[in-house]
Amino acid sequence: MVGRNDTLDAIFRRMALNMSDLAAIRALPGIRRNLDFLKPGDAIKLTHTDGNIQELSRKVSETQTLDVVRQNERFEAKLIDNPVETQVRTAGATIDSSLFQAAAAANISDLVALKLANVFAWDIDFVLDIREGDRFTVMYEQIYQQGKYLRDGEVLAAEFVNNGKVYRAVRFVSDSGNAGYYTPSGAAMRKAFLRAPVEFTRVSSAFNPHRRHPILNTIRGHMGTDYAAPTGTPVHAAGDGRVTFTGWRGGYGNAVLITHGSEVSTLYGHMSRFARQVHVGTRVQQGEVIGYVGMTGLATGPHLHYEYLTNGVHRNPQTVKLPGAEALHGEALQRFLELAAPLMAGLQQPAPPSALPDPVGTASVGAVSLSASPVPGGGDSRIKGAVN
Repeated sequence: MVGRNDTLDAIFRRMALNMSDLAAIRALPGIRRNLDFLKPGDAIKLTHTDGNIQELSRKVSETQTLDVVRQNERFEAKLIDNPVETQVRTAGATIDSSLFQAAAAANISDLVALKLANVFAWDIDFVLDIREGDRFTVMYEQIYQQGKYLRDGEVLAAEFVNNGKVYRAVRFVSDSGNAGYYTPSGAAMRKAFLRAPVEFTRVSSAFNPHRRHPILNTIRGHMGTDYAAPTGTPVHAAGDGRVTFTGWRGGYGNAVLITHGSEVSTLYGHMSRFARQVHVGTRVQQGEVIGYVGMTGLATGPHLHYEYLTNGVHRNPQTVKLPGAEALHGEALQRFLELAAPLMAGLQQPAPPSALPDPVGTASVGAVSLSASPVPGGGDSRIKGAVN
């Protein structure tokens, strides 16, 4: 196993292996770049006789292994393909405490839960808007190699019901190779602004259903929205724009003001500090870190105060209608509709319980399906409270 700051030279010397063999292996055409780039945790298999290398192998990528074998007085090398298999899983859950807990109960990894949140980030504020009883179904890839689970892949389609409102999305890759998510009718999920300028994972994904307003650690301001979060939590630009103010702004403390075109501006207050690259005149992109949560100005605890203004008039960031990206049309729309129909049907079809791998370390629960077909029949494991 490769350790920190390890090199092949160091490994060979530590194991008292023939350094001439290493030089001969490195001299093989096209091999050196696959040998010398080592990361901690990489595994290198070495077979030797009295220090003379007989075989060296290491995985150089997820799908290829380099194998070097001694043939008499010389070495021969080849790359062995290790193909992966993509299977599709459909699962769902009902939230009673947090998105992550519901996902874990349905044996859905945190990575997929995060991707799910990112799909709907323009429509749902996952810091403030998640409610007890919200539910979701997600269809996503699982990557296997020689029957062994490796990792989760892309979210192919999903449905999220938030406070009774249904949101659906399907992944689509354009002819140019750009991937995006669209509603079943072909409208872009991506909007000009994010609903929340802080990542819900860095604040808290849980809420207290026993409170009058079932949200943990949040305060709603009259002219904007406050996000309670630990000091130092990154603050993201809600949309593309130009920074028009950075500095102290009265009760807002350290604040950033961004203008987005001629009508919309957003304000971010009480920050502990600004991102290094953010100055008046700086162009920022949606999602770019512009500063960090703090409690400067009139603040009794660390939080971000966020305001959304149209022509100088404050709007509710949670409910204001956000302009979207261009919808699909023409031939692209036709291809998308053909793809979306079976995926949407797969989200709705129940399936009997089946045995599944355990990538997140929890028992598999509910009714879920695992299929190697591009468009599975799907399944729906709805979980509430304790594991069924």
